[in-house]
Amino acid sequence: MARAPRRSGVGVLRRIGVVLLLVCALAGGAGWYALQAYRAPGPLAAPAQVVVPRGGTEAIAEALLRAGVIADGRAFATAAWATRGQGPLRAAEFAFPPGASLEQVLAVLRTGRPVQRRLTIPEGLTARQILAVIRGAEGMTGEVSAPEEGAVLPETYAYQYGDERAALLRRAEQAMAKALAEAWAERAEDLPLASPREALVLASIVERETALPEERPRIAAVFLNRLRRGMPLQSDPTVAYAAAEGGALDRPLTRADLDRDHPFNTYRIKGLPPAPIGAPGLAALRAVTRPAATEDLYFVADGSGGHAFARTLEEHNRNVGRWREIEKRRAENGAPVTR
Repeated sequence: MARAPRRSGVGVLRRIGVVLLLVCALAGGAGWYALQAYRAPGPLAAPAQVVVPRGGTEAIAEALLRAGVIADGRAFATAAWATRGQGPLRAAEFAFPPGASLEQVLAVLRTGRPVQRRLTIPEGLTARQILAVIRGAEGMTGEVSAPEEGAVLPETYAYQYGDERAALLRRAEQAMAKALAEAWAERAEDLPLASPREALVLASIVERETALPEERPRIAAVFLNRLRRGMPLQSDPTVAYAAAEGGALDRPLTRADLDRDHPFNTYRIKGLPPAPIGAPGLAALRAVTRPAATEDLYFVADGSGGHAFARTLEEHNRNVGRWREIEKRRAENGAPVTR
């Protein structure tokens, strides 16, 4: 009986080798395809800021899909798992460039800097107005109460999505405490101010009297000169603060406002009011502690957005007369009249 020929061991090994080469080729092809997909541009058409939530890869993928940053949640999850050795995915608000690939998206989530939002507190706002600004800050969390009047430094503050309002308010209060201490330490000699608190009160008045930076040291000097002579400050913004009971007055001052007996009515009291009337900025603090060298005792609006200054009442009355003429012409032309 004839025997079937034996298979050569070398032939078997050769066939196994061919199979292994095919497997490796297929695996290499799949790896090449996966790498191309990993680095291919994504669907995002324009720069976008996305709040990336906590909750793991699935929750992150859902947020990125809704924002149009990625096109396939499973591909994202697979890429995140395959590259897990590069670090965890973080929850925050991130900015993604247009066409971001999966590689870029994951890099942003792992190493990118969260979006820095900004909140601006303008100079001269009252505590109530500052409270409204902070409460209206988008993306912040938690409740906050109104600060003490004048306790917040007007400035632009950076924050991140999810930060607490109370924490930002503390930063603003600390900034004012620091700025006031520095201004007081560098104050001129012989100021008629007994404490940093008095400097803060006067700076809040100067802040509300003019929007022109170059005028602040001169207006501060007028008030300081009046304090030295025991004259009332006669500042309209303090009367407006009293009339609005600590808020912002939305009407012109009246004679009744000027005649009202109130601790903030500096037409009726001598010296400083008992507290600030708003939040002064750095320039107002410096103006009060380093005032201009002048003997001026009066100022009135000059019709151009600034003020006319005077050393004597006679000169001041002439300036007031000119201002009244400007007011009269404006009224005749239908323009609003201001004090």
